[in-house]
Amino acid sequence: MTSYFYLQAPKNPQNADFLTALEEYADQKKELIYVLDKPLTDQKYNYKYLNALIILIPKSKIGIINYGADGNGFDDYVEDVIEDVGSISDKYLYKDVIGRTRQWRKELIETSLSLKTHSNIETLFRDLALNDDIEKRKAELLISLFIGSINDIDRVGGDLPITTLEKVKQKIQLFDGDQTRFIYKKPDNKKIRIQGLSGTGKTELLLHKLKDLYTGIDKPKIFFTCHNKILADNLKKRIPQFFNFMKVEQQIEWGSRLWCANAWGSTSEPHSGAYRYICAFYQIPFYRFSYQMSFSRACDLAIKEIKDKYEKTSVPPAFDFMFIDESQDFDESFFDLCNLVTKQNIYIAGDIFQSIFDEEISGSIEPDYLLGKCYRTDPRTLMFAHALGMGLFEKSKLRWLETKEWKDCGYNVKVDGDDYFHLSREPLRRFEDIEEDYKSIELVDIKVRYSDTVIDIINQIKKENSTVNPDDIGIILLDQDKDVYKLADVIEVKIQQLLGWAVNKAYESKERIPNTVLISNRNNVKGLEFPFVICVTKKIKNNPSYRNSLYTMLTRSFIKSYFVIPDKKESGLTDRMKRGLDKILSDRQMVIKEPTDEEKEKIRMRFNYNLKRLSHYDLMNEIFKKLKIEARFHEKLFQISQQMDMIASDEETLADFIKDNYKYLKA
Repeated sequence: MTSYFYLQAPKNPQNADFLTALEEYADQKKELIYVLDKPLTDQKYNYKYLNALIILIPKSKIGIINYGADGNGFDDYVEDVIEDVGSISDKYLYKDVIGRTRQWRKELIETSLSLKTHSNIETLFRDLALNDDIEKRKAELLISLFIGSINDIDRVGGDLPITTLEKVKQKIQLFDGDQTRFIYKKPDNKKIRIQGLSGTGKTELLLHKLKDLYTGIDKPKIFFTCHNKILADNLKKRIPQFFNFMKVEQQIEWGSRLWCANAWGSTSEPHSGAYRYICAFYQIPFYRFSYQMSFSRACDLAIKEIKDKYEKTSVPPAFDFMFIDESQDFDESFFDLCNLVTKQNIYIAGDIFQSIFDEEISGSIEPDYLLGKCYRTDPRTLMFAHALGMGLFEKSKLRWLETKEWKDCGYNVKVDGDDYFHLSREPLRRFEDIEEDYKSIELVDIKVRYSDTVIDIINQIKKENSTVNPDDIGIILLDQDKDVYKLADVIEVKIQQLLGWAVNKAYESKERIPNTVLISNRNNVKGLEFPFVICVTKKIKNNPSYRNSLYTMLTRSFIKSYFVIPDKKESGLTDRMKRGLDKILSDRQMVIKEPTDEEKEKIRMRFNYNLKRLSHYDLMNEIFKKLKIEARFHEKLFQISQQMDMIASDEETLADFIKDNYKYLKA
């Protein structure tokens, strides 16, 4: 099965050739095609007639094919399906946009199809084709009702979007084949692993699966967790918003049927974390974080305590299901603990490219679902961000992936006879209505002052997008020195005075505030996205933490990223980088010379040096010694580094961080 084809109908001798031809066509033409025997949105829909197929193709009429002999049974089936989809339309308030059932039935449903007449797939597409743009839009909304990919009808709207911003914001979102399979397919294993780049829709899929399970008849107990406290808090706010949007009628029973908290938790509150709740449930010791007690060790101890306690009996489950987001932040000990205490399934979602300097991109464990398409970011922006992050346009590359790893990250790979890798990504539906020559990423030189350049970019965005709002723009300052915060203050004042917009400095507020322009350093943008992102830096540095942040921050946009950097030799911006970007924008591909074996060995040696596996605590102590930091400040600096998510930072970045905060604490 490919991400372009989804089948939820029985395959049998009567329809097998037709379904095989459809799948091959979808894969070759890169066309989304869904084949169902009933709407997927609600589990309650079942029909007596079994010899019919519903063909869903974006921007086309919905085809319903009868491949049986019972004409009356088929007619009843069609009536029932249309009635049920009309009911779903009412539920999600689609009626004002797509009209009443009798209207869209006449315009958008085709039932005079047969397997014999339409065995030629080109003929099927021709007979289902729509020419009117409004009708195409209505057809896609109908498809979203059939497959459960519900769109916010207020966001999508009934009118055709005009500006680039409106086209992307109002794009009708449809699950691809892999995403649909994850939501509706019954799992074969207890652990279900989803891997994909940031922006591939992992968290959204987890929320859909959570809704599907929570509303089941068995009333299961479910724990949704992740490592980061801020992300866990954000998820806990998103769940009721998502349930309300999906019209879930059941009330959320927090603390008895559903939990959402970070993985560790605190001593004083048993419901504050997954590990903390497990300790309370089984009445085993809870270990707080300390220099000597890592989370991995705490999980190993919990596993031993539970197994010892239930040595002669089976372990009673604490949960029916568990959801783990950002799984790359954990090691196997936490997954083993979750497996021990969960009755049915554990859904584990992680980003295979969260750090481009991870030792293994693909890893030794094959995921059940590998999501290669990044739906947030234009493929051209993603390619340039990867290239800068990995130093692909530089004489001495910082990172190299082999063919399988490139493919796992969603790339099409062709290698020519001269060992040049031609790397490209599939175009995405989200951006198909944007002009072919639109630049999704742009290098911007500093003419006079950084702050004036940022204001010029915002004015350009406003000029090109009449409906732009302050919270459509994110400004990210990539450097770590103190001047960054002075620059943020200057930009804030100029935005307020010259544009009349409010500003939210995320490193102070720790949250996203509606109707404000967000300004942040690179540590406070996790999970956020914007139509437009302005990334500002003085110099492209070579340390892994900076390069990883550069990649991550440039891909926060879903329309355009502006990379603000001085166009001079000292900034690290080279002609090869600029030529590489031109190639991406013109040909939608990167052409990169494969390193020689000798060069790969140098990359590996440098790479392994950067991966020195000192614990965060030991690395901090080494830096304290080098910088001669007074012992009375060690504990406080260690706590601040945790609060600011600096645990995965490289030595150079961490040393700068410690110096700045040490001066502040001494003052």
